[in-house]
Amino acid sequence: VRASWGRRCCAVVRVLVLQAAWALSGGQVRYSVPEEAKAGTVVGRLAQDLGLEAGEAEARRLRLVAQGRRASVEVSGASGALLVSSRLDREELCGKSAPCALRLEVLVERPLRVFHVQLEVTDINDNAPIFPAARKNLSIAESSLPGSRFPLEGASDADIGANAQLSYTLSPSEHFTLDVKSSDENRKSLFLVLAKSLDRETIPVHRLLLTASDGGRPSLTGTTELVISVLDANDNAPQFNQSVYKVKLPESAEVGTFVARVNATDADEGSNKEFSYSILSSIPIGNKGLFTIDTKTGEIRLTGTLDFENVRLHELQIEATDKGTPPLSGHCSVELEVLDVNDNAPEVWVTSLSVPVPEDASVGTVVALLSVSDRDSGANGRVRCWVWPASPFGLEATFAGSYSLVLREALDRERVSEYEVEVRAEDGGAPALRGRRGLRVAVSDVNDNAPAFAQAVYTVLARENNAAGAELARLWARDPDEAGNGRVSYSVWEGGVGGGWRPASSYVSVDAESGRLWALQPLDYEELQVLQFEVRAVDAGEPPLCGNATVQLFVLDENDNAGGAAGEAAAAAGSVSVSGTLWAWAAWGAPAGQVVAKIRAVDADSGYNAWLRYELWEPRGKGPFRVGLYSGEVSTARALEEADGPRQRLLIVVRDHGEPARSATATLSVSLVEAAEAALAAAAGSSSSSSRSAAGAEMGAGAASAATNVWLVVAICAVSSLFLLAVVLYGASRWAPRAAVLSGPGPTTLVCASEVGSWSYSQRHSRSLCVADGAGKSDLMVFSPNFPPPPPGPAAKDTQPEPSALLDTVSGSSFLALPLLSLLWAVAV
Repeated sequence: VRASWGRRCCAVVRVLVLQAAWALSGGQVRYSVPEEAKAGTVVGRLAQDLGLEAGEAEARRLRLVAQGRRASVEVSGASGALLVSSRLDREELCGKSAPCALRLEVLVERPLRVFHVQLEVTDINDNAPIFPAARKNLSIAESSLPGSRFPLEGASDADIGANAQLSYTLSPSEHFTLDVKSSDENRKSLFLVLAKSLDRETIPVHRLLLTASDGGRPSLTGTTELVISVLDANDNAPQFNQSVYKVKLPESAEVGTFVARVNATDADEGSNKEFSYSILSSIPIGNKGLFTIDTKTGEIRLTGTLDFENVRLHELQIEATDKGTPPLSGHCSVELEVLDVNDNAPEVWVTSLSVPVPEDASVGTVVALLSVSDRDSGANGRVRCWVWPASPFGLEATFAGSYSLVLREALDRERVSEYEVEVRAEDGGAPALRGRRGLRVAVSDVNDNAPAFAQAVYTVLARENNAAGAELARLWARDPDEAGNGRVSYSVWEGGVGGGWRPASSYVSVDAESGRLWALQPLDYEELQVLQFEVRAVDAGEPPLCGNATVQLFVLDENDNAGGAAGEAAAAAGSVSVSGTLWAWAAWGAPAGQVVAKIRAVDADSGYNAWLRYELWEPRGKGPFRVGLYSGEVSTARALEEADGPRQRLLIVVRDHGEPARSATATLSVSLVEAAEAALAAAAGSSSSSSRSAAGAEMGAGAASAATNVWLVVAICAVSSLFLLAVVLYGASRWAPRAAVLSGPGPTTLVCASEVGSWSYSQRHSRSLCVADGAGKSDLMVFSPNFPPPPPGPAAKDTQPEPSALLDTVSGSSFLALPLLSLLWAVAV
């Protein structure tokens, strides 16, 4: 027997190899293995059939993917052969289904590929026929006529095919024979046929052995003992109006659903005519409890639930037994066909998942492998799949029930760093059922974004005399990448072109991590007004990316210079300076308002810090002299008298408008002389200051008077010219279009101060305006950087105020003050 079994196994293996080669040429690997094969049995050379070279199976990790049940086969890592790993029981795997095919998925990595292997488990004759019971008791009336038929329960065989084709034999008997009828190839009806009339008095009990043999080689058998009791009297058994009742019910039928009504009649009279119904047996064995029958009416109802996926056809043997003595029975069968209902939703399984996906992954990259199945049949088992939301992934069918999740669009981690993908499946039933499986696909970062500053140009205002190490501003560049790709470091870049660029490393420094801008040394407005440089932000990616921003640093003036008057004072109207004291002459009887001298001070600051005012500190009270608040002119407050004495000593204080204010003092000594002496002193002082010679010392009173008149005419003409110029500039500023003023980049504007503290501004050109003699002086610096248009959204915290507001304020006040002050100066002269 063992030799025969070995020869059959060799033949089967050869057939399997031929089938596998044929299946591979058709695009799918198919193998066949008999059930109950020993562990370690080689099913097929899987690696070779898949086209892998020797040793490539282990290098590329050839492996099987289990799908919901314990795999009974495995792949040898060294040889790549498909081996039996545990006991294969075809009856346990597939039941009565034929053929019994297992679908396996084989994965190969580097690169990732999936192959589908179909393994057919063939049946061997390892199950003997089994009867429902080892003994069957029958009661047959002795009045039964020869040819009477009595149904018997057949045996069942768990095998399939020829191994499950049963034949029956009955032990020799002169009274009984066996009649076997095949309703189809799988079901046979057995009847015990009475061949000869019975005589209870001769043989009250007949014992027969019923044997069932299958078609396997070798054949296996099963037996049951028939114990036949011969009864007396009642010689008419109930008869059904149909021998077979056929019924169809959906598997969704509820408990208590009406199945069928059987009907039988008995020709006897009295108690022999009364009978009751019962369920004798069921096929498959063990499902008898799913049904109940009313013993009187013959109504059959469900007591359990039907499942099309487990049993598609139920066969019940119904018996009607009368109350005669002995009782007689009639028999019929009820065949219940279970109709499929869409009660199983599709199931989605993830067999492989490759995450995270780099954001620069190419379109078509396989992200995951999935398997989809539905236990229903027909349209209820046809499944369609899709991805929700569809973008940027899609499904591609690779085999029946197998799909690949692939990349359909380019990824951007800065826009979406993780996707919640749902694979949905829907069958073709009505109503359709759906299954789903959620996937979380993370996107890994790639350095594809350069740091970007919040502003292209930063305008920074810093006061002079700031402390070394003081924070001037904070710059920030955004890099949407993550980890090292988004870690930004800052540095001051000395590069750049154009005359406006100055080296900045000696003035400022930027913190590499925080972007804080520090001052390396105190700033001095009188030395540096504008510093323009570039800050560069570089990320830590590979390769690194960078972004730039321009910084315009404007130094604001502070009142750190006091006006100097003692050394800078200029004599006027005949005044001279000797040993740090200013000397001037005034004539007795000079009327009120006559200018005696003019004090002029210089302040190195600018703007308000250089706007000077003059005060007479001593003598206080009702002295004979006064000083102009902004002009510095010393004039008589009343007519001079002899009681005022020969000499007046005046202490004049010069203050600026800074916070806090700074001051300087000058001493003026005024000698009171006769009118002729005063004229000679005035002529001598004028000649000395203009030509630096002593030739004018001998001029008379007539020459001094003529020189004075000439200077008065020149002063009146100068004041008138300045007044007209102020009016023209005021009109131009009022009617000039504002858009043109604010559209240009606007270089630094220098403004000069006068004795009365007036100033002007310009957007495109630098102008100096003075209303008194002397060189123009820088008074106020106004800048108009070329700001980029602001980005949409809320304004940044460090947004500077609009330059137009400052310019409008300065322009309005200064141009209104100019004509008024000029007019006052002309009247005073």
